[in-house]
Amino acid sequence: MACPGCGHPVRGQPAIRDVKSPGLAAVLSALWSGLGQIYNGEIGKGVGIAICYVISILLIGAIIGIVSTPIIWIWGMVDAYRTAERLNAGNP
Repeated sequence: MACPGCGHPVRGQPAIRDVKSPGLAAVLSALWSGLGQIYNGEIGKGVGIAICYVISILLIGAIIGIVSTPIIWIWGMVDAYRTAERLNAGNP
């Protein structure tokens, strides 16, 4: 960490972490799968989940989407919630 005034390294001070709300992460993923992961800072993972979710929605007409869409949706919410908790605990 650096001194904001002079820029010299300062030792012994804890790093400031950005606290994430697990509830907000889950709600964002409930609105659209992948948004909670993006909120948590996992951009690639969030975009990947969002793409899989769109493909799954498109496959509803082929029956498989009826099963895969709710699975992706629920998994996205649970993963976003657990990831926010893990990040708040200091585990990357």
